[in-house]
Amino acid sequence: MSGINKLLEVMRALRDPETGCPWDQQQDFSTIAPYTIEEAYEVADAIARNDMCDLQDELGDLLFQVVFHARMAEEAGQFDFDDVARGISDKMQRRHPHVFAGKAHKPGSWEKIKSEERATGDDDSAVAGVARALPALKRAEKLGNRASRVGFDWPDSTGVRAKIHEELDELDEAVGTRDPELVEEEFGDMLFAVVNLARHLDIDPEKALSRANFKFEGRFREMERAVRDKGVTIESQTLASLDKEWRAAKARLKDS
Repeated sequence: MSGINKLLEVMRALRDPETGCPWDQQQDFSTIAPYTIEEAYEVADAIARNDMCDLQDELGDLLFQVVFHARMAEEAGQFDFDDVARGISDKMQRRHPHVFAGKAHKPGSWEKIKSEERATGDDDSAVAGVARALPALKRAEKLGNRASRVGFDWPDSTGVRAKIHEELDELDEAVGTRDPELVEEEFGDMLFAVVNLARHLDIDPEKALSRANFKFEGRFREMERAVRDKGVTIESQTLASLDKEWRAAKARLKDS
């Protein structure tokens, strides 16, 4: 038995209404979806750590999620795993005519084919199909890219920078109203404009923020260590003293 057939059999056994696992029997698409997202992040984490052993394991966990969803769909009479596999195979062949149809490769053909596919669906908007469950930064980037492809975009980053300043002014005005919903709305608009600046600078905003998080965490931990080495608690320090420790931690990490 092949590896995938064995996995499909394991899934059938887990979902068997009489002899299966009670937890697996009770699940549906909505309860499994968070696990699917979590496993995708764990795959990305293994790649970031360059841990090939862990990557193999995490890819298996992610594949299990696909099989789980496909099994539930099969039970509902919608589709099965074979339909999923055949569908993605057909899609890849359709989107790579230069590989599978002997046609010359044309730059931009991938997006052109995707646009043609979207046009045949019920929603032919240029922004159709951008998953709402994506991380907000990534979704903002994709929405901006889609709008740009149909000409709705600033010609360069100068216009985006002006937009950020405009959104900051509007955020300040919203803060003055003390209306929390309006403040949240204007803050979101500012973030969306910042993502558009990242797009114009050819920066992945998700990656950039992840690096900033990592950098902040490292510096903060170094500051904590230095404060503890002095025999005091971080909570007992003034903001001015912590700022001094922060700058010293930055310098030490930069020189290390």
